[in-house]
Amino acid sequence: MSNQHITLKWGTLKSWNLEGNEKAIELLKKYKEIGMSTSAMYQDDTPEQKELICKMIDECDCETIFLDWDYNHVSKEEAKKYVMEYSI
Repeated sequence: MSNQHITLKWGTLKSWNLEGNEKAIELLKKYKEIGMSTSAMYQDDTPEQKELICKMIDECDCETIFLDWDYNHVSKEEAKKYVMEYSI
């Protein structure tokens, strides 16, 4: 069983474990190269970063994604919708 996970908050990445998933790790590197705040609350993702998060969600070896603000696990499709539609 994989320990991979992604946690989202404020429409962006809050925490993750993508250990052993080279494709997802490469996506994360691209995400960070664009620019990443040390706090999810201050992160203002570009459309490209949102797409990268969605690709990471697809690549993550996990069944669900955790939404920290709602304290709820959601499907990958729901998580991607959350990322793409989130606004303050």
